[in-house]
Amino acid sequence: MKLYEPLNTLKPFDDDLWLVDGPVIRMSMGLGFKVPFPTRMVVVRLVGGELFIWSPTEWDEGLRPQIDALGPVRHLVSPNKIHYAHIAAWKRAYPGATAWASPGVRQRAASQGIEVVFDADLGDEPAPAWRDDLDQLVFRGSRFMEEVVFYHRKTKTVILADLIENFEPAKLGFLHGGLARLAGAVDPDGKAPLDLRMTFSGGKDEARAGLDRMLAWEPEKVIMAHGRPYYQDGTAELRRAFRWLRR
Repeated sequence: MKLYEPLNTLKPFDDDLWLVDGPVIRMSMGLGFKVPFPTRMVVVRLVGGELFIWSPTEWDEGLRPQIDALGPVRHLVSPNKIHYAHIAAWKRAYPGATAWASPGVRQRAASQGIEVVFDADLGDEPAPAWRDDLDQLVFRGSRFMEEVVFYHRKTKTVILADLIENFEPAKLGFLHGGLARLAGAVDPDGKAPLDLRMTFSGGKDEARAGLDRMLAWEPEKVIMAHGRPYYQDGTAELRRAFRWLRR
């Protein structure tokens, strides 16, 4: 798999918004089979200068000077119960930061024997610390996982973890490229992978309500944890990627 190099490096995305691409992780698919996933985190500098770190990637000491040059780290955010594993390491590096738990992540961490101390819980409304910068909602309807979606108002950017995966075929090997195509998560038609979409059976009304809120933001850009972001036509990309909800 070709990575989004350079890794562990701040990459400007827009005003007060940066990406950091981390190393590949291997997600278990059962029966001992693991699939490689590129990782990505997002750094938002809030109006007061504090940093909001979304889905922290594997801690890298070489990244610290770059982060510290932007401002003090105050928030470490798990957007869903899969994206949390590195928060503990970031919390050790920045003990004054608040670690924010998404729905179900505390239980997930405990079941996997991973020690993460969360300080607060995310909900449908933005916390006072970032409500001037970010809007948010809990995307519901899945039997497996709820995800907290964020919207950066200044840059009109929606930030998603797994609700859209947009793997680029040129960056995948033959086997993993084929799996991504079967999952329906390949650029230029990225979307939630098939296994996640299937968990919305019976919950599509709740999911449509979440989608309607996202569309009402009228985003211009979309960042996701896995694959190529959308730098334009964000609202149209959301409509396309979530068309499976409209059927």
